[in-house]
Amino acid sequence: MQGQLDTELSEVGVEQARAAAQLMKNLGVSKIVSSDLARARHTAEIIAASLGLELTQDARLRETHLGQWQGKTHAEVDAWRDGIRAHWRNNAAWAPPAGESRLDVAKRARPVVDELMSSYREWDDSAVLLVAHGGTISALTSNLLGLSESQYPLLNSLKNTNTSRLSAEPAYREGSAAPAEFPTEPSAVQWYLDAWNQGFSD
Repeated sequence: MQGQLDTELSEVGVEQARAAAQLMKNLGVSKIVSSDLARARHTAEIIAASLGLELTQDARLRETHLGQWQGKTHAEVDAWRDGIRAHWRNNAAWAPPAGESRLDVAKRARPVVDELMSSYREWDDSAVLLVAHGGTISALTSNLLGLSESQYPLLNSLKNTNTSRLSAEPAYREGSAAPAEFPTEPSAVQWYLDAWNQGFSD
């Protein structure tokens, strides 16, 4: 279980990143922000080079810190307490010893999106690509959609280089007219899930 261990991208991962880069060419991506962990950063570098874009790194997009589970096999964790991984997957507030819960990860990663909404005006007419990790993307997507804690497990098993695609619209307010400019305050935006786990990975 990797968590925040800084492992390199495998040869299979490199090929998956190249395939993902081809997919991204039709999505209108104008900005790329990546986790600073090597496996995500290398993936983002391949995509950025293909699209002719610069890459920004942000440590807040790192994978879930798994605490005492990091570096252990599934069998080793199961031997510690049978069924504990299933409990973890189905309880967004529960964290491995000395690690992060999915709620912790969402709280860490959400400001990346909010800051981009307020500062990157080009986002109105293009797409921003965040290159992160399965656990982080799942938690962040759940948070953006406003899912309850019990609903977080609905978004899981994101495969390598597959995507979560979201779009934002001004949040509906009873009796309000459409705003003249797109709102930048998080509370004034409603996120929608356009696609989940879409890509080339088997």
